[in-house]
Amino acid sequence: MIKRYVQTKINHRVVEAAGILHFGGLIADDLSLDMKGQTAQVCQKIDKLLEEVGSSKEQLITAMIYIADFSQKDGMNEAWLEWLPAEHLPTRATIGVAELGKDVLIEVVVSAAR
Repeated sequence: MIKRYVQTKINHRVVEAAGILHFGGLIADDLSLDMKGQTAQVCQKIDKLLEEVGSSKEQLITAMIYIADFSQKDGMNEAWLEWLPAEHLPTRATIGVAELGKDVLIEVVVSAAR
């Protein structure tokens, strides 16, 4: 059975299948921030969505992180590690892209267990 949560104009923010929560890509609200700031905002959004669907960051399975500026990757890693304790780090891939949209430095896609 598939369950869908938080419908937007173009997608659902979260789709659950076989007990796994799949999240659509999330970006920061304040695009004037640097990579670390945008990452911290995205992490807060992930926390909120996880809570809404009955999960938590301790249940994260994997993360796909798309960044538009590899020179700021250290800031992204700092915010990521401030958010997640080492024992709960999911698998992760960081992919450099040419552009994510005007002033968007990072987009994060995660999956989590319920």
